[in-house]
Amino acid sequence: MAAKREELLRENDSSSSFKGQVSRSDFPPNFVFGVATSAYQIEGAAKEGGRGPSIWDAFSHIEGKIIDKSNGDVAVDHYHRYLEDIDLIAKLGFDAYRFSISWSRIFPDGLGTKVNDEGVTFYNNIINALLDRGIQPFVTLYHWDLPLHLDESMGGWLNKKIVEYFAVYADTCFASFGDRVKNWITLNEPLQTSVNGYDAGIFAPGRHENSLVEPYLAAHHQILAHAAAVSIYRSKYKDKQGGQIGLVVDCEWAEANSDTIEDKSAAARRLDFQIGWYLHPLYYGDYPDVMRERLGDKLPKFSEEDKKFLLKSLDFIGLNHYTTRFISHVTESTEESHYYRAQGMERIVEWEGGQVIGEKAASEWLYVVPWGLRKILNYVSQKYATPIYVTENGMDDEDNDNLPLHEMLDDKLRVRYFKEYVASVSQAIKDGADVRGYFAWSLLDNFEWAQGYTKRFGLVYVDYKNGLTRHPKSSAYWFSRFLKSGEDKKGKEE
Repeated sequence: MAAKREELLRENDSSSSFKGQVSRSDFPPNFVFGVATSAYQIEGAAKEGGRGPSIWDAFSHIEGKIIDKSNGDVAVDHYHRYLEDIDLIAKLGFDAYRFSISWSRIFPDGLGTKVNDEGVTFYNNIINALLDRGIQPFVTLYHWDLPLHLDESMGGWLNKKIVEYFAVYADTCFASFGDRVKNWITLNEPLQTSVNGYDAGIFAPGRHENSLVEPYLAAHHQILAHAAAVSIYRSKYKDKQGGQIGLVVDCEWAEANSDTIEDKSAAARRLDFQIGWYLHPLYYGDYPDVMRERLGDKLPKFSEEDKKFLLKSLDFIGLNHYTTRFISHVTESTEESHYYRAQGMERIVEWEGGQVIGEKAASEWLYVVPWGLRKILNYVSQKYATPIYVTENGMDDEDNDNLPLHEMLDDKLRVRYFKEYVASVSQAIKDGADVRGYFAWSLLDNFEWAQGYTKRFGLVYVDYKNGLTRHPKSSAYWFSRFLKSGEDKKGKEE
């Protein structure tokens, strides 16, 4: 393990040999740099503008589900402050903004029977404001906030009928916004919906009663819904509108804990369970063999018609990546989640000598391991041979009322995180990976799902106690210098 550590750190040094000097000129001229958000985390205005409730509205109001007893009713009030926030994106110099549309703002009950014109107007205003400032919109159709009516009336993602409703919703968005939106994402992190929503139960809709079946069923219907939306886009809109459409998956890099065949197999298995679960059906027409072997009949089957429908149904892969783990093989897993138990592996965050894999962020799962991003980009590029956008990458700080504002704004670790992860993207491109863009998560501190407002991922600090005022952090200014000057000359945050 000591030799392995030296080898990995050597690789890390090579990928970050320009630490502190990483430059915009290290990337192709048409490479896109953006920031990302999602509707429920920032919009607020939960009962305004004709919006219907989502599963996260219901879930966040259940006692004990959100660590600080908060919710997204107001969030950071982007609904009323979107012009201020878009001005911030422009001032910082980003080329693009990835945001999600709230399905229940377009169809309050999710059914697609009557369009909510106020919701369409709201997103038209956002899109037009972005374009006025030269910022490309990257639009996610689904970022976890399923209309509540669809969950309560038919079981949400557990019912195959959801595929039809999602297709109608997608069609409406393409028709309403596609003359200006050229970059579409169907679903964000379907793995998190499936596992945290229907196995662990820690995300909406909070189900865990039938974790042997439901996460795999929810995943199956999400994959079919993605393909249905892509089919509509390609048949009705792509030629006229000239855009592209993809899927966002999330993946920790899985590094084998040793050179044994068992650990290498466990690491490969881990990757298949994370991204192979969603990408394999789109490239090969079925789930990875190892998932079929380990899950058997729990994994739904695709019909021959489904398989033809799925193949090559994406123009790009969106990759959300935050951190890395060592993976070792185990025969008996202690994981509570069926999904994790089925993988026959253990996730490890320490080198053999006990030193942690990287500096720890606020969230217990997030360690700073820049070399993992280079590795996962090369892996995805070689395995699936499709253009890639890094659609989320970032780290969080703990919310701390006791610190003065200037200390909260001086986010030195986040500056290092972005410098080194951005350098790793540049190195992956030099390795031959076809990476087209990078989006920092997130523009703003916001509602961080089950963690409420206790974790801050933003480049911009939001003062929750003083009118939700926005304050750019050191990391925002680092990005601004990087994007505007093409190089980071100051290096003060080192």
